[in-house]
Amino acid sequence: MIQAPGQRAAQSSGTAEKQEVRARGGGAYSSPMDKAHGSSRDLEEAASATYDKKGYPVPTYQARGNPIKRIINSLDTKALYGIATVCCIVALMLGYQTSPIVFGVLLVCMGMLVFAMYLAQWVLAKDEGTPDMQEVSEAIRDGAEGFFKTQYGTISKMSLLLSVIIYLIYMFRPPTPEQEAAGITRTTLATITTFSFLLGAMCSSAAGYIGMWVSVRANVRVAGAARRTAREALQVALRAGGFSGLMVVAMTVLGVALLFSLFCVLFGVGTEGNLDINDVPLLLVGYGFGASFVALFAQLGGGIFTKAADVGADLVGKVEAGIPEDDPRNPAVIADLVGDNVGDCSARGADLFESIAAEVISAMILGGSLVKKAGLDDALGLILFPLVVHTLDLVVSAAGILSVGGTSSAGPKQPVEDPYSVMKQGYSVSISLAIIGFGTSCYLMLELPEAPGCWINFFGCGLVGIATAYSFVWITQYYTDYKYRPVRSIAEASTTGHGTNIIAGVGLGLESTCAPVLVISVAVCSAYWLGQTSGLVDKAGEPIGGLFGTAVATMGMLSTAAYVLTMDVFGPIADNAGGIVEMSQQPESVREITDLLDAVGNTTKATTKGYAIGSAALAAFLLFSAYMDEVSSFTGKPFTSVDIAVPEVWIGGLLGSMLVYLFSSYACSAVGRSAQAVVNEVRDQFLQRPGIMTYQEKPDYARCVSMVAASALREMIKPGLLAVCAPVAIGLVFRVVGWVTGQELLGATVVASFLMFATVSGILMALFLNNAGGAWDNAKKYVETGAFGGKGSEAHKAAVTGDTVGDPFKDTAGPSIHVLIKMLATITLVMAPLFLD
Repeated sequence: MIQAPGQRAAQSSGTAEKQEVRARGGGAYSSPMDKAHGSSRDLEEAASATYDKKGYPVPTYQARGNPIKRIINSLDTKALYGIATVCCIVALMLGYQTSPIVFGVLLVCMGMLVFAMYLAQWVLAKDEGTPDMQEVSEAIRDGAEGFFKTQYGTISKMSLLLSVIIYLIYMFRPPTPEQEAAGITRTTLATITTFSFLLGAMCSSAAGYIGMWVSVRANVRVAGAARRTAREALQVALRAGGFSGLMVVAMTVLGVALLFSLFCVLFGVGTEGNLDINDVPLLLVGYGFGASFVALFAQLGGGIFTKAADVGADLVGKVEAGIPEDDPRNPAVIADLVGDNVGDCSARGADLFESIAAEVISAMILGGSLVKKAGLDDALGLILFPLVVHTLDLVVSAAGILSVGGTSSAGPKQPVEDPYSVMKQGYSVSISLAIIGFGTSCYLMLELPEAPGCWINFFGCGLVGIATAYSFVWITQYYTDYKYRPVRSIAEASTTGHGTNIIAGVGLGLESTCAPVLVISVAVCSAYWLGQTSGLVDKAGEPIGGLFGTAVATMGMLSTAAYVLTMDVFGPIADNAGGIVEMSQQPESVREITDLLDAVGNTTKATTKGYAIGSAALAAFLLFSAYMDEVSSFTGKPFTSVDIAVPEVWIGGLLGSMLVYLFSSYACSAVGRSAQAVVNEVRDQFLQRPGIMTYQEKPDYARCVSMVAASALREMIKPGLLAVCAPVAIGLVFRVVGWVTGQELLGATVVASFLMFATVSGILMALFLNNAGGAWDNAKKYVETGAFGGKGSEAHKAAVTGDTVGDPFKDTAGPSIHVLIKMLATITLVMAPLFLD
């Protein structure tokens, strides 16, 4: 084992050695990151790199530009503005032909895109700090963008292959009776579903790129702002996250609204003999599946990359060599910082995109179904309500972002301002405005003559969702912030060794599933009851508003999604800023500011993951209901319950639960295998280049980046294919079993059971993984503040072990399950006809 040179206290002497080397003109260093950014550009070829005798990929980068990017760059600014203007006019014309409501939604979304661009310009106008800081930032940017191109190139190939399969499946499936009556052929249905899938995949990819694009440019500007004041650094990071949040939500709403308008115009909705507007939402399911498909692989690949690098860097750098986090002597440090961008920013952008897309589409399907069952004359209010709510989300989130100014509120009694409290003030502004906007929207769109006063009940459902969102944020903060007892108990357990730290963390993670499940249970029951008592009844006089009530509650929970994503992207930006400050050897006062922001960023990432799983739970319930409605539409028979007393149906549920555990196993094992290679590589570099520890030799950063990139791309395939193929295979197998045994609709029923059990198991597993991992991380941060011996102590080493175990939990397997449970639902919506007799 490498002997520790003395932790941070000894770094000043290390810096002196480094400066002495520079003064003599000897050694390999001319700056902390000399030429590192140039050598890390091999990532674009990482997946197909050649390998040396030890089996490590050898960088073979060759510049090759993106053809679309080359075309855009070849156009002048006026031409780009002209193209954008024409596209906006065409979109608004489509929206106006569909409904004035859609026109208004599109207009507001376009305005918020302009506002997001203003935020980006504001952030980019900030200085980039010292030349050393800029060099570190360029290395991170090149690595992140290179991995993104390679990863999404792989995902795009899989998406194209799957689109061909979807087209062929739809060519052999019959349309619904309503679609047949409107003259929609199998070829037309196959074409629009495939087009929707590809559009959803493309938009989800764009959402991921936006998240990564802003983070790799904002990190150095936050580091530069930290040289002045903590509040300025906070504001820069928050507004950079705001750009990402607003762009992602605006793109989601624009995509669904435009697709809805296009289908309405294309099929002559509203004219006699053509498709009814209530049936249009069912044509959008391909869009949701495309978004989920890309988000799953983005989360898996990015999560494996970031945690493999992080685990390798921590185990050898912190525990064995005893050097600080983000120390330039650590060969894996650049890979770790790159991972923050591709794992947290890029993947979370795609994750939230598909969450909102799935929720909007399922709510529109349920709204259309409710209109038909209740025999309502005006359907637009119920169908378009989800689009209006998320348009308001953009406005209220923008107000919350702007409410966080650049002037500190710290005073003599509290000289250090709590950044999390500042961000929560902005969140409170967004929630307050969301309540007002939600109530107004309910009154204007959900007040129906057939059920006077029903808007009040649905407004109550929205309040239930908003309260659920706030509860999830608070519960997750309680279990993952070191201000509270649970995390401090893990830190205290670290004083007695590595094993007790792990036991305490596992126990906390298991305990943390209780409160969120109780909140979800109360929310679903309350919203369903409010919907059922809204006065909406079917032709037989039975109440039918319950499911739509839960849909409205889900909309309420996601009514501030843009601000929540803002806080989430804040975390990796602050983490990167700390790494840049450490690697460029900035004064300790600057590092203290970035450490404070980084610790808060860990909490915001944990709380937004709690928010994400809560919204995923409600959205999955909607998607399950939408699946049952779709089966009814195709068969013309009621499909309202699933009897798990039937052996085959019970087995389907068991297989659904098993899938979640097997998927989690694949994700965690992938991180473990990738991290082992990084650990061995870092150890080898320390042994073969002893001058690294004295700053006389430079680590080979690019080698670690290349290794992790190739491994992440390879390892993401198996769990991703498992998630895509399992529900289809189970549905087909039990369809055949049902045909042999004479059980009608057995395939569809078993898939419903599979989906139900997978959702329940996935919620619990994700809560456990997210909260345990976040608590271990912040227990380490708490020890690093000086508690229980501080950095370098035995308690700190045990805390680092816990953090290492928790890394794949909270940043790979846990977030991937958010996407998994929604993707299972969207794939069953798309493939439902395959499971029917």
